[in-house]
Amino acid sequence: MLRGLCQKVGISIDSLSYHVFGTTFYNVGTGRTSETELGRYTIKSHGAALAKKHMHDWLILVLLGVIDLILFIIHPFHRFVGKDMMEDLRYPMKESTVPLWAVPMYSVLLPIAIFLFFYMRRKDVYDLHHSILGLLFAVLITGVITDAIKNAVGRPRPDFFWRCFPDGKDVYDTFGGVMCHGKSGDIKEGHKSFPSGHASWSFAGLGFLSLYLCGKIKAFDRQGHVAKLCIVLLPLLAASLVGISRVDDYWHHWQDVFAGGLLGWGPYAYFSALEETRSHSNPGVNPMNNALSVQVIGAQNVNEQHIQIGDALAAMSHNRYTSISLHEMESGEK
Repeated sequence: MLRGLCQKVGISIDSLSYHVFGTTFYNVGTGRTSETELGRYTIKSHGAALAKKHMHDWLILVLLGVIDLILFIIHPFHRFVGKDMMEDLRYPMKESTVPLWAVPMYSVLLPIAIFLFFYMRRKDVYDLHHSILGLLFAVLITGVITDAIKNAVGRPRPDFFWRCFPDGKDVYDTFGGVMCHGKSGDIKEGHKSFPSGHASWSFAGLGFLSLYLCGKIKAFDRQGHVAKLCIVLLPLLAASLVGISRVDDYWHHWQDVFAGGLLGWGPYAYFSALEETRSHSNPGVNPMNNALSVQVIGAQNVNEQHIQIGDALAAMSHNRYTSISLHEMESGEK
């Protein structure tokens, strides 16, 4: 009987139990579901299905990783370097303040660790999956573009002289070009100055983390919490310091670091500016108002469902009471 009444008002029996017994609740003020509902979306319950749904995205990531590895291994274009160009390429060879192996540690693994921290608090596997997927796409696409430009340009590093002539004895051919006799690996790296890979990877990974934290801690909620803004800017400051270290170590010219930073952070800034331009061009459309409207509509739908459920239960109770009363009357008459 209960199932039949639910079918008449267009509500499933599962939906009835869902609302009556309170397994989940909707918070109209925040537009969020409760922690009870979020706890249902865990890696164990939804992780495999979610990864399978985005299988092609992960395959593209693997392909990007392979392409980036190939670009890193192949030799770059050996640009002509003459004797008169050596004045700006005689800086001493130094070890990197930020070694190459540390770049994926702070630009990829550190953000993922923070994503996992938020997952442990909210148990939302969709947020975890999409955050990791977006981060990896950001750094790998940036890496492919950066290494492709490096190999195509072949700009010598500021310490190219000592890479080419480690003994300090420079030799040139009849056209005035350098005839290097240094280590092959040093010479190969010496032609990969533009743009800076450290800068592009840092701004891609830490820039993504900055935007992620901006949304999670609601940095721009107009509540005046300056500490939130400091937290958001901290990853960008770290990326900037990495870029500065590349100039201080004489591994890059300042133009290399600037271009690398644009490659890593430029797309984020571009799309943010584009979204702001669209909001100004449509002053009547306010994203906050749209979100509030969605919340109100959702709340109205929930209220309507509760009203329908209440009517259904009342009708069921009334029918049952009426049938009992008629039965008693008939028994009394007899």
